[in-house]
Amino acid sequence: MLMKQSFCLVVFAVIILLIGCKDPNHYGNKEPVKLNLATSEKNSQDKAQNIYNRTVYVAISTMISPKETFSLYENLLKYIEKKLGIPIKLKQRKTYQEVNNLLKDGDLDFAYICSGAFVVARKEFPLKILAAPEIRGKPYYQAYIIVNKNSNISSFDELKGKTFAFTDPLSNTGYKFAIKLLNQIHSKPDQYFSKTIFTYAHDYSIQAVERGLVDGAAIDGLVYEYLKVNHPQRITNIKIIKKSEWFGIPPFVYTRNSNQEIIKKIQNILLNMHLDNKGKSILKDLQIDKFVLVDPSIYKSIESFN
Repeated sequence: MLMKQSFCLVVFAVIILLIGCKDPNHYGNKEPVKLNLATSEKNSQDKAQNIYNRTVYVAISTMISPKETFSLYENLLKYIEKKLGIPIKLKQRKTYQEVNNLLKDGDLDFAYICSGAFVVARKEFPLKILAAPEIRGKPYYQAYIIVNKNSNISSFDELKGKTFAFTDPLSNTGYKFAIKLLNQIHSKPDQYFSKTIFTYAHDYSIQAVERGLVDGAAIDGLVYEYLKVNHPQRITNIKIIKKSEWFGIPPFVYTRNSNQEIIKKIQNILLNMHLDNKGKSILKDLQIDKFVLVDPSIYKSIESFN
């Protein structure tokens, strides 16, 4: 009897041992997950720091010459850089298409581009408006057709058979508006003008007319008005013979590849820079009242002749 009880105890002990050694997952039980809260918090902090441990790349389309572009926008970019706390590097390109390509390839965080280039780019890839300048109370601008003031030319019609300067093939004011005028009379540049050139900067086009290198040019009215205030000697020999209707002003833009947190901060900096003395001073130098949010619909008139 004692032996039988001893045997039962041994068997029971073995069963208990086997149960204890069984893989707990066999019964659907898993080891408790251990959370290292300190490590989790550190990873979150590292991620936030990584956003700022980088360089922000921007392009400013050369609506004016590269040298003038850098000089004019240097203080604005330094202002954004200081407020943002992240280094900003300017990427300059000769043509508007080259800047569009940088945006398309994800090589820029944001850019300031011509309205004509914006309309073209939106058809090729997703592009969003960051902010746009408001000048003299509105986010609109005009194209000017100019000639040398010493010439007898007083209308666009009188430029037939003359030499003419365009700015860039994607420029709204420096190309597309003039093409619109030609379309209205069922003509083309090579049919209407004796010779055409591309200068790739509005101030270069103004200079070409001023020096008599060409008879006329299509330019950005904003550039003309800027020179009128800051460098009046450069437009002394310039005569405006035609102004366009109002177009949506060149915007700051970004793509879906841009870091959205950084973009939001840059947008806030731009929209509020007119509220502090330093920002207001920079805007005054650029002849900008302030930066505002604009609806893409203000560019519809440009889309209509693209």
